[in-house]
Amino acid sequence: MPVRPSAFTNVYVCAFAAYACFSISDAFTKALHGPLNVFEIGFFENVFASAVLLATRHENERWVEFWRMKRPWPVHFRALCGVSSSLCAIFAFTTIPLVDTYSLIFLAPFFVTVMSVLVLKEQVGFWRWLAVLLGFAGVLLAVKPGFQTFQLGHFAAVITGLSTGTSIIIMRSLGSTAKKTSILGTLFLYLVVINGVGMLLRGFTMPASHDLLLMALSGVCVGLGQWAFVSAARYGNANQIAPVAYSQLGWAMLFGIIIFHEYPDLLAVIGVGIIAGAGLLTVMRERIRRVKPANPPGIR
Repeated sequence: MPVRPSAFTNVYVCAFAAYACFSISDAFTKALHGPLNVFEIGFFENVFASAVLLATRHENERWVEFWRMKRPWPVHFRALCGVSSSLCAIFAFTTIPLVDTYSLIFLAPFFVTVMSVLVLKEQVGFWRWLAVLLGFAGVLLAVKPGFQTFQLGHFAAVITGLSTGTSIIIMRSLGSTAKKTSILGTLFLYLVVINGVGMLLRGFTMPASHDLLLMALSGVCVGLGQWAFVSAARYGNANQIAPVAYSQLGWAMLFGIIIFHEYPDLLAVIGVGIIAGAGLLTVMRERIRRVKPANPPGIR
């Protein structure tokens, strides 16, 4: 069923806002200079993110009742995916270039499309598969596997993409049955506890004031991004949300060049352009579907 005009607008506004916040947070994380392990970075960032979330209000919901939920297992699984995504993303952003990291994370739409067919039984037609394949080709051009060393950070970025895609599918399957406070509260409880335990086991290092400020700013952005992401999932379906992640490519190029002096080569620029084009193809196709009263059989 086509999405109502107001819902169509809301899903993209919320999704773009979410990914913009995530991109800024990632830049703060990459700018860290201290000898901090991924658990310590994750702990401090998510403590600050949790503080932001606790200041938000949700209609007919209370944070003190976040643990009350109708379908607890999907919510807990989504939280575990969030932990996996967060830890792997921190490792990737602090070890490999921004463009490489984002390009591999953008395998998420591929995972989402496959899982939306296998798990959600959604109908995915020619145009969406074409966009996914184009995006995958763009990733290969940007990362150039076989022509540069594939580091552990690259593998971590792939896991981030898989975890992100799985989170989108879980959110869609939950629909309106789960409260925002349950989804976000459970996620950040897992993030703070698991990162805190990992930090203590690995050994705590007192962060410098500069690094503490960067982690605080990163956490604030994560908190705002998570709230917007959950809102986007409520308004639209999995295949609408995933392509909006391509907007992060612009931030990756900008931050990489201006702040971190990471200059992508021509193939990487072409690959990023293809990835972004694939995302725009899906977005425009969704707008056409919303306007037209009917679609040809097999085409979405």
